[in-house]
Amino acid sequence: MAKIYVTRHIPEVGIDMLKDAGHEVEVSKKDGVLGKEELISALQEKPYDAVLCLLTDQIDAEVFDAVPTAMIFANYAVGFNNIDVEEATKRKITITNTPGVLTETVAEYTFSLILSLLHRIPEADAFTRAGKYEGWAPELLLGKNIAESTIGILGAGRIGQQVVKHAYNFGAKIIYNDIKQNEGLEKEVGAVYKKDINDVFKEADIISVHVPLLPATHHLVSKERLELMKESAFLINTSRGPVVDEKALVEVLRAGRIRGAALDVYEHEPKLAPGLIEFPNVIITPHIASATESTRGKMAELAAQNIIDMLKGKTPKHVVQ
Repeated sequence: MAKIYVTRHIPEVGIDMLKDAGHEVEVSKKDGVLGKEELISALQEKPYDAVLCLLTDQIDAEVFDAVPTAMIFANYAVGFNNIDVEEATKRKITITNTPGVLTETVAEYTFSLILSLLHRIPEADAFTRAGKYEGWAPELLLGKNIAESTIGILGAGRIGQQVVKHAYNFGAKIIYNDIKQNEGLEKEVGAVYKKDINDVFKEADIISVHVPLLPATHHLVSKERLELMKESAFLINTSRGPVVDEKALVEVLRAGRIRGAALDVYEHEPKLAPGLIEFPNVIITPHIASATESTRGKMAELAAQNIIDMLKGKTPKHVVQ
């Protein structure tokens, strides 16, 4: 019977899978993110064979040292920038993630942010709740039609492609930038590839970010690129917070250089850049783009299955290194 540590409570289906496979499962009793010392202390309590961790856990050499018996760290997320994969490789520790199952959910959520921004739904809600609505008016809270807009996609992976398809169904013009051109996507929806990322910033009415967090994508959305955007343009980020220079975003919003933004992830999460909350034309949500009962349950199943396979001597399906 293997010993497994889960760093935070996840949907019960994943926990049950591990227990039903005959393993001893210990779940953190803290209702929140474990600090580095808390995590190390918890992992030192038993000779755990596997760890199911979250994107909010920083997994590095010190953490690996705390549990030298662990063969696998199964990340309950698609991203894995919270794990020192290079260090894990040196130690022959397997790292896995949970790709695919949240693609449609995040794409839907992204598009809901686009719709909400363009039609000024949060502003309209606040306006009405504040008792300001005195009757229909021809120029009250005018928004913008998606069908008259150009949507620029940064990163045409699984989620980016699904957002493209939603945009196509709404009649938008689509441009995109990625490390490689996707001719299939172009044929399917008429998307136009922009080799120079700056052209996306210059031409798009809506920019939606879907790149992984890598050294090359840190502050990909920089002050210089934000200033290339149209004053009527919007920025949406549901990828990773540090992809956007949040301080620069506040500066361009304050200067009225862009029309609005919607963020579900933050550069120094859960902290927000000073001033970000002051703008009525900015939607800020608490990293919930994948938060549906179905998707979070499937993520739990996938993370658990990665561990079960590893403990059976099989290669898990979703190894990231």
